[in-house]
Amino acid sequence: MVDTAGRQTFTRERLMRDVADVLYVDAAEIETDESLVEQGLDSIRLMTLVEGWRADGAEIGFVELAERPTLDAWVELLNTSTGASRARR
Repeated sequence: MVDTAGRQTFTRERLMRDVADVLYVDAAEIETDESLVEQGLDSIRLMTLVEGWRADGAEIGFVELAERPTLDAWVELLNTSTGASRARR
């Protein structure tokens, strides 16, 4: 989804799909309030996500996401970083 300024928005659904893709699981298996590290996310996969999201306009870094490794936190961080409104919950 693209907002009116042409920036990508980072909805909860999109982030769930992206994380599920790098973990090779179904999006429904992602616990949004649990550590993604405990769900199998490692630094290489996190860098893959960061690079893809940066390509879509996110102004976010690896460290910011690694410090708060839950999907709920990432929805907030990514939508703040792009200036978009918070993702629909």
